[in-house]
Amino acid sequence: MARVIYNAAATLNGFIADEADSLGWLFAVDGEGAPDNAAFMDRIGALAMGSTTYEWILRQENVDEQPERWHELAYVGDRPTFVFTRRVLSAPPGADVRFVSGAVAHALPELVGAAGGRAVWVLGGGDLAGQFLDAGALDEIQVSLAPATLDGGAPLLPRRVEPDRLRLQSAERHGQFVHVVYAVVNPARP
Repeated sequence: MARVIYNAAATLNGFIADEADSLGWLFAVDGEGAPDNAAFMDRIGALAMGSTTYEWILRQENVDEQPERWHELAYVGDRPTFVFTRRVLSAPPGADVRFVSGAVAHALPELVGAAGGRAVWVLGGGDLAGQFLDAGALDEIQVSLAPATLDGGAPLLPRRVEPDRLRLQSAERHGQFVHVVYAVVNPARP
C-alpha cells in the first residue's frame, strides 16, 4: 500500500495558518536554506487536501484568472488531487481534481490507486491529516518548524497523539527551519 505522508510547515507553537487562513507568517521567514522539496515531490503520486487549502491555492496562485497556473505549480502539476469537501466546488480546466465527501476510509482505495505506487501527500489541513490518522492510514508526519508563533489559527494536528504512536526518524536544520520526520505507529496495520 502507498505511504500516506502529512508534510506541513508550522509555527513553533503548532499552527499552520492564522485565524484568517493566511500564511503570511511563513512567507516572512527567510527561505534561504529551507528544505528542498524536489526529492520529496519525486516520491508523491497523489495529493489529498481539504477545501480550505484548495481554495487558498486557487486564490494565492490566481488560478481562477489563469487556470493554466494549476499545471505549473511544482507541488501539483499533473498529480491527481483529491479535495475533501462537503461543498460543490469547481476544478481548473484539464486538472485531475476529484472532490470527495465522506470518510477518508471510503476514499482511500481510490486515492492510493491514483498514486500509482508512490506516496500520497496530505497537503495542508490538520483536521484532514487527523482524519487519516483516525482511519489508521497516516504513515508519516513531516513538519518544518518556522521561527514564528501565532496566538491562534489552524492547528498542525488537532488530535491527541500519545508518544508511543510516534517514532522520530530525523531532525535537520535547514536555514531558519527545523525539519522533523516522525513515523506513525498504526496498531491496526501490519
